[in-house]
Amino acid sequence: MSSSLTAVREDGRMSSPGPRSGGPTSRRSFTSTQKLDHLAAYEAAVANGQGGAYLRSHGLYSSLISEWRRFRDAGVLAGKQPGEKIGRLTSEQAEIARLRRQLDKAERRLATAEAALGIMGKTHELLEVLTKSSRDDSEHTKH
Repeated sequence: MSSSLTAVREDGRMSSPGPRSGGPTSRRSFTSTQKLDHLAAYEAAVANGQGGAYLRSHGLYSSLISEWRRFRDAGVLAGKQPGEKIGRLTSEQAEIARLRRQLDKAERRLATAEAALGIMGKTHELLEVLTKSSRDDSEHTKH
């Protein structure tokens, strides 16, 4: 005799385990504002190394985030009313989104380069001070 893993409810009826135990669910839909909010929260979570945890906790897929990011970057989500269809990006909107991503990447690289140059400048100053100090110490020990 095999044991069954199906639970029996208090009313004596069997309940089916699994995702559809309550019957089929309707597909979720998000307003443009909700999409933008999820994007902002997800990007903040990614910055803290918690992007996957955010997706799991909200039942979202990375493919949705990618799609919403494309729409946001193309300016399609801004100003849309709840329930208004978004549709496909025009070639011009896709190009705008691509250029915005390219600009964001270039700005991040520039900020990194500027920080590196600042560090290199301070390192150069420190080395000059240490070199001068070393010369002064060697002159005092020779006399």
